[in-house]
Amino acid sequence: MREATFLILTALADEARHGYGIIQEVAQMSGGRVKLLPGTLYSALDRLTAQGLVEFDREEVVDGRLRRYYRLCADGRTELASQTARLRELASAAESRLRNLRPNLA
Repeated sequence: MREATFLILTALADEARHGYGIIQEVAQMSGGRVKLLPGTLYSALDRLTAQGLVEFDREEVVDGRLRRYYRLCADGRTELASQTARLRELASAAESRLRNLRPNLA
């Protein structure tokens, strides 16, 4: 799973969000390193919806503009948990190897 996809799912883990809210949350979680463009985000949301990981929640009109909210589905929560465990295992393996570096390689 690509990092941006992982971050989108993570942004939706605690509450439904509209597009700009997802963009802001992803930027915050990544320390500003990942900056989603609207086209990238909505392509990803379409793909995640088709995969059954994300679903449409509701629409609201705010200041004359339509906001479409998305939420994580049960399958999305399962996939996010699975990917989180996978990344944790990879990070643990990397940390272990770094701890075991021979002094002359450090």
